[in-house]
Amino acid sequence: MRLDKALADMGIGTRNEIRKACRANRIMINGTVMKDPSVHIDPDTDVITVDEQVITYQKYVYYMLNKPAGVISATSGNEETVLDYIDSTVKGLFPVGRLDKDTEGLLLITNDGPLAHRLLSPKHHVEKEYEVHVRDDISETDCDQIRKGMKIDHDEICLPAEITLVSKRECRLILEEGKFHEIKRIFASLGNEVVYLKRLRMKHLLLDETLKPGEFRALREEEIASLYDGIG
Repeated sequence: MRLDKALADMGIGTRNEIRKACRANRIMINGTVMKDPSVHIDPDTDVITVDEQVITYQKYVYYMLNKPAGVISATSGNEETVLDYIDSTVKGLFPVGRLDKDTEGLLLITNDGPLAHRLLSPKHHVEKEYEVHVRDDISETDCDQIRKGMKIDHDEICLPAEITLVSKRECRLILEEGKFHEIKRIFASLGNEVVYLKRLRMKHLLLDETLKPGEFRALREEEIASLYDGIG
């Protein structure tokens, strides 16, 4: 891999800025000043420093964000986006799937396109678990319809989902698909209204409850491995 590409991928600067840094003797490889930004390196073994700070190359990065309400799940826009909460110089980050603007909770942020495609592909039936609060009591008939699969507006069919009542107006809901506003549309079809929605889990990845809304952290190795498990 070229030195300038590796540093650009890590958000150190543009290729032009990296060329200037090389000319200014600011970049070293294995303790030797490197003036040629096109030199090929091994990011797994070579030690790269910029202004005497070691730069560790990572092809893919993975962050867990506790998404706050009022923020859109997008990479850019006229409103505040989830990427505004990620303090990282890595290029190409994006949210894996979307949470509605007023929905809180677990959102995976990465630059790993292949993994995102697998997690979002309907054929893999990746579970997503939510905490749901509604306006009116949830009946056993409502639960039966959700468990069997049901029609929502315009005769669209929702796959069967797991529902567990926490109280009369709160439940845990596990879906294996990601239709637009699916949970809100399910309860609207039952004559109810969702008043609070929070994602707790995606596949085996659980929301770190120590993260306050708007906070994020890098995933641990075992958490990353769990996302790949079974969806090769």
